[in-house]
Amino acid sequence: MKRTSVSPIGALHPILFFAGVYVVVLFFSIFICSALFYSCNTTSGGNYSTNEKKASEAPANTVAIASVK
Repeated sequence: MKRTSVSPIGALHPILFFAGVYVVVLFFSIFICSALFYSCNTTSGGNYSTNEKKASEAPANTVAIASVK
């Protein structure tokens, strides 16, 4: 007589392993994709941010100068 004893956890071991691998890969891919997204969508520094800053400061300076006179 053959004795077959297969535990339920032993039978589910491959499925649980690949589900765990999937969760870990999904977790790390969120960080990798967000890092790539933020690195590709950065402004190139000086000109864009300074022009925007000067444009927003110009009306405030003229109002302050006009109120002083």
